[in-house]
Amino acid sequence: MTLVIAGASGFVGRALAAHLAAAGNEVTALVRTPGSAPEEAREETVDLTDARATAAAMRGARAAYYLVHSMASGTAFPELDLRLATTFGQACADAAIERIVYVGGLGAAPSSAHLTSRQEVGTALAAAGVPVVELRAAVVFGSGGISFEMVRYLTERLPMMVCPRWVRTRIQPIALRDLLAYLEQSLQVPSGVYEVGGNDVTTYRSMIEVYGEVRGLRRRRIVDIPWLTPQLSSYWVDLVTPVDRKVSHALIESLVTEVVVTDPDPAAAAFPFAPLGVREAMRVALADQEEAVARTLFERTSGLSDGIYTFTTELAVPDGRADAVAADLHRIGGRFGWYGSAPGWVLRLLLGRLVGERLRRHRPPAIEHGALVDWWQVSRAEPDELVLRSVGWFPGEAWLGYRVEDDRLHQVAAFRPKGISGFLYWKLLTPIHRIAFARMARRRLRG
Repeated sequence: MTLVIAGASGFVGRALAAHLAAAGNEVTALVRTPGSAPEEAREETVDLTDARATAAAMRGARAAYYLVHSMASGTAFPELDLRLATTFGQACADAAIERIVYVGGLGAAPSSAHLTSRQEVGTALAAAGVPVVELRAAVVFGSGGISFEMVRYLTERLPMMVCPRWVRTRIQPIALRDLLAYLEQSLQVPSGVYEVGGNDVTTYRSMIEVYGEVRGLRRRRIVDIPWLTPQLSSYWVDLVTPVDRKVSHALIESLVTEVVVTDPDPAAAAFPFAPLGVREAMRVALADQEEAVARTLFERTSGLSDGIYTFTTELAVPDGRADAVAADLHRIGGRFGWYGSAPGWVLRLLLGRLVGERLRRHRPPAIEHGALVDWWQVSRAEPDELVLRSVGWFPGEAWLGYRVEDDRLHQVAAFRPKGISGFLYWKLLTPIHRIAFARMARRRLRG
């Protein structure tokens, strides 16, 4: 069927577009910024405050997903969210949309502006008469979700942390994979409000501990400071994590409210599957990110995003050398010279031995998917493209990719630090990495 996603450029929206398209649906993404739609969707640039334009962009679709929030706009976001939801509901009625599916927020009688707004939006969407399926959820576990990223950065970067009282507030997180299943099946269930969550009720304190265990980090020491208010703790989160401050402040304000499923029966009857628990949801989130990085490596831009540092290099290939450069990608393995700075890599391997690494040179019979090459495993091998993933690196996971296209060489290096040692490894060696990556790219042009 033809489906519309409002908020398709966000964390859940992008994942949902890919999920629905993979199931054979035609997906239209309503976005504010041209070029920001997921590649799996047809893009419609529209201002959601314009009901007529929004209705025109949705005409012909059967159902619409509403995944919009305005927390990044500042403290006046509840008023803006309410206005956008009212307009969107009317636009859906004008476009003859059969149902709206909306992700709201859990919480009984919430005191925070964020959670109150989430529930008011559900009511506003239904005001024009279009049936609404409202999924009330808490934290969504997946790379890119702001709550998950807060847990990631705090745990990875701090071997000891001072925590406020809200880390003991009960919460029922849900895996992104499970939320996508709920969203897809919402096209078939009776309209109404459904409380959905994962298989475990937990706390932020426990999530920090479990994340450390899943990631293989040493146990984090947590000291509770009861008088540390949400506002003061939000400044502490700003200091440690690079997440959007306006959004994180609104979320932290809401952490004094328990967000757990209080009425599980409607969802259990309508959605016949068992969601994941916290530990497995974290494992899935990290594994899904690894697969996504390998798949989309050449689409990444330099900088830090969702816990991963990326460094890109692009060079012009000399005339007549494109085929030779591409062919050289399949001669990797067994020699340090391929990487452009043999002494540097020898030193890197020797230093790694001091912390338990046992990296060795190795050349397989063929450069193909899954083959082990030196301290890498081949994630993708095409005639003009090579993507490698590190094996056995102590500071974290690394990816290295090359693509020869339009007489240009694209080199992308990505790194996901593991713990404070991985973070310091990247930060302290950044100047050396810049030199090394430049030499590696130039070495490829020589073949």
